Amino acid sequence: MKFTRRDVIRTTAGAAAGALGSRFISSPALAQDGPKYKPEDGAKLRLLRWSPFVQGDEDQWLANTKRFTEATGVAVRVDKESWEDIRPKAAVAANVGSGPDLMFVWFDDPHQYPDKLHDVSELGEYLGSKYGGWHDGPKQYATREGKFIGLPLATIGNAIVYRESWVKEAGFSEFPKDTKGFLELCKALQAKGHPAGFTHGHGVGDGNNYAHWLLWSHGGQMVDESGKVTINSPETLKAIEYAQELYKTFIPGTESWLDVNNNRAFLAGELAVIANGISAYNTAKINKDNDPKLAEIAKDIRTTNLPIGPVGKSVELFQVTTAVIFNYTPYPNAAKAYLQFMFEEPQMKDWITSSAGYCCQTLKAFDNNPVWTADPNNAAYAKASATLRPNGYAGPLGYASAATMADYVLVDMFAKAVTGQATPQEAMEEAEKRANRYYRV
Repeated sequence: MKFTRRDVIRTTAGAAAGALGSRFISSPALAQDGPKYKPEDGAKLRLLRWSPFVQGDEDQWLANTKRFTEATGVAVRVDKESWEDIRPKAAVAANVGSGPDLMFVWFDDPHQYPDKLHDVSELGEYLGSKYGGWHDGPKQYATREGKFIGLPLATIGNAIVYRESWVKEAGFSEFPKDTKGFLELCKALQAKGHPAGFTHGHGVGDGNNYAHWLLWSHGGQMVDESGKVTINSPETLKAIEYAQELYKTFIPGTESWLDVNNNRAFLAGELAVIANGISAYNTAKINKDNDPKLAEIAKDIRTTNLPIGPVGKSVELFQVTTAVIFNYTPYPNAAKAYLQFMFEEPQMKDWITSSAGYCCQTLKAFDNNPVWTADPNNAAYAKASATLRPNGYAGPLGYASAATMADYVLVDMFAKAVTGQATPQEAMEEAEKRANRYYRV
């Protein structure tokens, strides 16, 4: 969708670009403190973002963008792509040197091409200072060698989404809090004809979240603190064996699922338990008046954090998205002005609220947004930015961690083992070999 100058402002055809800059500096709609970025003459921007799973997220982002255009005269075209297409398109844009001016990218992708990204340290430091600091996990994804190579935009939380009545039907008065009890629940649900379903396919969010939870909850890790690959370990073996037992209780086909598939199956009434963002619940809730089946599902849905494994504590990846500006943009000041405007309190507060628990704040000042107490099901997602464990644990973020995730090394290890394409040992050894292509210590 494109908001043009004609759509949002009234001015004469001969208005000078200098007047736009003057209006930008003095507009009450824009921040009066912090950096002042005067958009370049004739500036126009293109942003590429991921497709929304909660419509309120996109609607509010576009409304905030319109506010920016009204205040500055800078037209911003907002395009979107599927979650899985964001990563390759960002890599192509960075390496070819053309494409959108700004982009929402995933996890540690900025570390794959840091020299292709505009330094936004001044803006990052200003926002952090003004709004109580950045949550550490998202900040790690967006910084390199002490500089901001992007701004941490949001964390897409991940939690268990389940049908309460079916869990009770399976003989459980409450959802199990540990992995042992969770496996027993999934077995009981399958026996009742209400299976679970977790993504073993190349879902950039759901596939990675599930695989990392399996590994970390059993004490495994891709690399150690020095970046040495340690995936071939007794802890990883236990994680794979646990995954094999869980997989036996799943609905068929999860090895080919992308991010959208578990939502669809759950809302079709085919599943009792998934791991997902708040989007599955939100879809059922907002459509309940027009669909009796979804009304029944929405009433029955509950959410909770993923069970704790043998490590004895919650260990979650969650999905972080970072807003980056590519160096090739001819309008870096306009791009920085746009991001500053979108992160300031009037816009960010509205966006978090409208996202209905889907986009978790990265700046601590927004932790108390009313959305987190507006619905009991939102609570499981409220602390995603504060509690996440970054990709590549326990090693440093960088090209190797980002490339290993982009190549789905960990996801494929579990998928091949649970489907019988490889033994657990063979799957570990293959993952070790693939990860070593990127980690060259």
